[in-house]
Amino acid sequence: MLFATNRVLNEGPTRLNSDGSFDVPRTISFAISNNQAEQSIYFCRRNANGDYMEIGNQTFFNELKAAKVQQILLFLHGFNSLPEDSVFPKVEELQALFEQKAANFILVIPLIWPSDNDTGIVKDYFDDQKAADASDMAFMRLFQKFLEWREDNSTLDDPCIKRINILAHSLGNRVLRGAFNRAVQYYQIQAVPLIFRNTFMAAADLVNNALEPGQEGQFIPQASRNVVVYHAADDLALRSSKVANGIGNSITSPRLGHTGPEWIDKVAKNVYALDCADFNNTYDSPLGHSYFDKDENGNPGLSFDHMWECIRTGRVPINPPLARFSILNNRFWSAT
Repeated sequence: MLFATNRVLNEGPTRLNSDGSFDVPRTISFAISNNQAEQSIYFCRRNANGDYMEIGNQTFFNELKAAKVQQILLFLHGFNSLPEDSVFPKVEELQALFEQKAANFILVIPLIWPSDNDTGIVKDYFDDQKAADASDMAFMRLFQKFLEWREDNSTLDDPCIKRINILAHSLGNRVLRGAFNRAVQYYQIQAVPLIFRNTFMAAADLVNNALEPGQEGQFIPQASRNVVVYHAADDLALRSSKVANGIGNSITSPRLGHTGPEWIDKVAKNVYALDCADFNNTYDSPLGHSYFDKDENGNPGLSFDHMWECIRTGRVPINPPLARFSILNNRFWSAT
């Protein structure tokens, strides 16, 4: 499994050779107890549980190009997610669900930031918010390295025609927001290029006006053909986020993952909102926060099926057809 991370490594930063090249490949391991956010981004391969190699960005992107699949799904995990305890098993689960839909169609790639595993949901969420926000520089570098690789490898003789999608869960949306803001600050000119076919924002820990022009997540819609926001008002983990964000503030803002966009008419027309409150706590009791994959019986869930149709067709199923927000439940597909 390929993955990219800005977690601290026991082996330290990638070393430079005397000729200026990076000393890769090399064996690496995670410094799990250290949740500081590295500004470097490491491009890696997981061979087995606890067996990792840093391979460098050129090899990483070349292997993605050569993979015998039609599309890529990048996965930015949420809070309280250690690599072997949570992230890699979740990616394997998502991969298996996609294989049920169509074999060898999509490859899931985790992007791992330094989430912690503290006891206590509010403390854990507060610590992880800081780590997610501090990861913006590293993941800016990831997107910029991809754009540079794409420019260097954009040839008619050997084109890369894979479509790229991204699923950001919970605090992973803060990493995505920060990466694009830093890219515009240092590289782009008040905009980001179109990178993704679909951006899926599940239980997003951002303010609910974040996607509006001039707000903190304004560049996310620019980078994607479709932006799909999955939200649920009874997401208990995001209530903890409101508590964490209220520390030292007189006002706490509703979260995008609770309400969807505050005003759908103020966000770009490629943004859609799906209300998942009819099933989130059935799939993930008692938090109602991780409802984007399987249902309570281990089968592909409603939001997963919706993501699959977006990926498969490049269009967002919605009911009624010309709407931009809808309730997602068991009646949704029969009416769509």
